[in-house]
Amino acid sequence: MSVKIRLSRRGRKKLALYDITIADSRSPRDGKFIEKIGSYNPNTNPATITINDEKALEWLANGAIPTNTVRAILSYKGILLKRHLQIGVDKKAISQEEADKKYNKWIKEKEKKIQDKVDSILKLSEEEKSKRLEAEKQASKKRADDIVNKEKEKLAKAEEEAKTEEAPKEEVKEEETKTEEAPKEEVKEEETKTEEAPKEEVKEEETKT
Repeated sequence: MSVKIRLSRRGRKKLALYDITIADSRSPRDGKFIEKIGSYNPNTNPATITINDEKALEWLANGAIPTNTVRAILSYKGILLKRHLQIGVDKKAISQEEADKKYNKWIKEKEKKIQDKVDSILKLSEEEKSKRLEAEKQASKKRADDIVNKEKEKLAKAEEEAKTEEAPKEEVKEEETKTEEAPKEEVKEEETKTEEAPKEEVKEEETKT
């Protein structure tokens, strides 16, 4: 029986999770499997992988063939390296102690790289959050300034309209005052002339007589 190490999908379509399974190569992709040896979640950054190293090594030793995706996962987790080192031990090309030392060194370096990536992502996330908050703050300030400016414009317009309405009243009032006062002066002057003229005539008549 040809055996494969492959992924079996579960969960929602857009947020799918995968089981790392041992299955007959003739069975459907997401069908029955012989054994589950781990899981893979590509929705996190970096991806979350859990796997039973010993089970994976055992099945590889028994001839199980990983799919391309699973091979990449096994390489990422150092399982392929461990198998390669174990073959060297079996062939007496390297001691078990040296193999373990090389493997542990690789694991430490790999973990550091992963942690550096996580830290970088978190830092970038914080910077983006800070930029987003600053942008929201600026947008809020701009909205407030726009509201204040609009209110100022409305107030200035209202004051201008008020001035425009008051000006004609003053002109009309002034015109009415002039119209009312002018006839009085003319009438008064006319009365004075009328009263004075006869007196002069009478005085002149008396002198002649």
